[in-house]
Amino acid sequence: MTMDRNADAPWSKFDPEAYVDDNYRTPLEVDLLIVRLMRDHFTRCFADTPHPVRGIDVGAGANLYPALSMLPWCDKVLLLEYAHPNVEYLEKQVSPGGYDTAWDPFWNELCEAPAYRAVEPRELAGEIVRVERGNLFDLEHGHRRWGLGTMFFVADSMSECPEEFRRGVRCFMNALGDGAPFAAAFMKESVGYRVGAHDYPAYRVNEDRVRESLAPFTRELEIHDLHHMVRPGHEGMLLALGRRDSEIATP
Repeated sequence: MTMDRNADAPWSKFDPEAYVDDNYRTPLEVDLLIVRLMRDHFTRCFADTPHPVRGIDVGAGANLYPALSMLPWCDKVLLLEYAHPNVEYLEKQVSPGGYDTAWDPFWNELCEAPAYRAVEPRELAGEIVRVERGNLFDLEHGHRRWGLGTMFFVADSMSECPEEFRRGVRCFMNALGDGAPFAAAFMKESVGYRVGAHDYPAYRVNEDRVRESLAPFTRELEIHDLHHMVRPGHEGMLLALGRRDSEIATP
């Protein structure tokens, strides 16, 4: 059976407004839960980690809440994205006019922690966040490193191939410096998804596959199995939280 690979997907036709409408315009409880878990993880990590650092959201897509979660801890945040429509969407969100009000509920969740309440998010996002069109796979050799990283629904949502999933996780982890906190989210047992008029591939992951893919890069890993289903064709979400440990040999 032929598997759809990342290069086969219609990324140039991705509809970010449809994606936001379907997933974020009305906040889902599972996303608010993810934001709370990520907020608390970063707050714990940076209690004993020097900051500010440089942050990266890999495969940012039409999702701003990972970037918002990094604002108190960073002096620069890079949103790396391949699809042209998503790049244009993100550039508008971090323009001087400020991001769309759809993201306010997510910021409100973050503000339950003091470090976030000290930040004016629209102003700071406009100052420190930039968008770069680029391919996740270009990060593989670790020539560029960041001190904080997120990757949401990317490695598992770009291809049906297990090799590309594992490579995607490896590229993300190789972009992180020693001790860098990270958050990565995956759709559990996804069989693919539709955005607007186009279908996109997915690799079916479970907690064991996620743990297996991340374990070579960290000794500090927790995986939350979130059983919320947001559409047909998957069995929930997985959120992995940890820190990069460069003393472990990179595969």
